[in-house]
Amino acid sequence: MTETELAPAPAPAPARARLLDAALHVIRAKGYAAATVDDVCARAGVTKGSFFHHFKSKDDLALAAVQHFSDMAEGLFTTAPYHQAADPLDRLLGYVDFRAQILVGELAEYTCLLGTLAQETYDTHPHLRMAVEREFAVHIAGLLPDIAAAQQRHAPGSAWSPESLGYFIQSVLQGAFVFAKAKQGPDVARESLAHLRNYLTLLFPRPTTRKRAPTRKETP
Repeated sequence: MTETELAPAPAPAPARARLLDAALHVIRAKGYAAATVDDVCARAGVTKGSFFHHFKSKDDLALAAVQHFSDMAEGLFTTAPYHQAADPLDRLLGYVDFRAQILVGELAEYTCLLGTLAQETYDTHPHLRMAVEREFAVHIAGLLPDIAAAQQRHAPGSAWSPESLGYFIQSVLQGAFVFAKAKQGPDVARESLAHLRNYLTLLFPRPTTRKRAPTRKETP
């Protein structure tokens, strides 16, 4: 018997963590209205008694899931390699490229919980809408230092604000997720992000290093 076989099996995740992970998948796959406590419990592999030990209701679970999703996103984006670029524009373009790279797997794995909840609950569940708005703002705030630095370096004197560009970037992403759901695949989202990348390169013009060809009069 090998050392690996003798090693104890990893302990299962706590029930609350499994419920939160299950909620992310179920809500993104079915929508908030269609998702049920039974669905979440079945995916998490826990009983309804365990569910109500940790959460008072589906709304209570959704509020916790919003924070759980945002914490996971913060960990993912904080450690992403694009932060290593020296030029803030390259970091911003790297963020867009990274968003395109993680469009893999099932729709429920790469679409946005915040966007799904915002579309469904903006009028019926104001407490959820406010939580979603807050976490959107937190994510956008994480982009603002690079946007502001890129503006100062490559587009000084431009009239737009870093905040407005941050919201525009997120608007493109959320729209891309909607079309990915409609078309049942990520290709349309990747194309939208490619257009966003092109727009950003136009918004932040960099001096070209290519030498200008001499005119007829300049030719020796």
